[in-house]
Amino acid sequence: MIDLGSWNLSIPVGSPPKTIETQQLKQGYDGKYFESHSDRIFFWAPVTGTKTDNAKFPRSELRETWSDGTPHNWLFPEADNFLYATLAVNQVPSSGRIVIGQIHTKDSDRPMLKVEYQYKDATKTGNIVAKVRQRFEDKEARIITLLEGVALEERFRYIIHLSPGGELSVSVKDSNWRTSVGASWRDKPLYFKAGVYTQDNTGYTSEGGKATFYRLDIDHNK
Repeated sequence: MIDLGSWNLSIPVGSPPKTIETQQLKQGYDGKYFESHSDRIFFWAPVTGTKTDNAKFPRSELRETWSDGTPHNWLFPEADNFLYATLAVNQVPSSGRIVIGQIHTKDSDRPMLKVEYQYKDATKTGNIVAKVRQRFEDKEARIITLLEGVALEERFRYIIHLSPGGELSVSVKDSNWRTSVGASWRDKPLYFKAGVYTQDNTGYTSEGGKATFYRLDIDHNK
């Protein structure tokens, strides 16, 4: 059972897009863009979906909260910060790309980290890629290929870890990549996101990103 008591959900419908609050998720929310089952949760974000402020693309994505539903923003030096996920990507848009996990930044449209699945028609498999801004002021992200050859419908896991000392690591299957983030991030409120952020906004209503998560956990170990 995935505990939804520390998330809210943005779905790509309405203007602005609708937010499903924490209490509603805990009570058991199901809809066109999100389904919760005893052993999994499912996300769907079509390319024609509505977009949040300052975003180019639609999303069906969870955002970290406190148990009372208020946004949970944290400073990384205060704890060991982990996001654990096990999932399978079920569908990608024409671009082949969906974001499946993030460390985002409060009041900014440039996150510290995106973990992205990038499908290649030539191989009929996808790569898992990290896009990292090591300094808050960096406008362009550094791009690192973490793992190659992940098929659609193939189950895999990732772990995101940001230590109190600023060491950022992303593990996918048996691959582990790490770096350090700059001091400019120390006073920036951060939060985890997970789900499907479809990196495409053109096409038919049947096109978009789908993923099924079988595990999703957050830890902030102080």
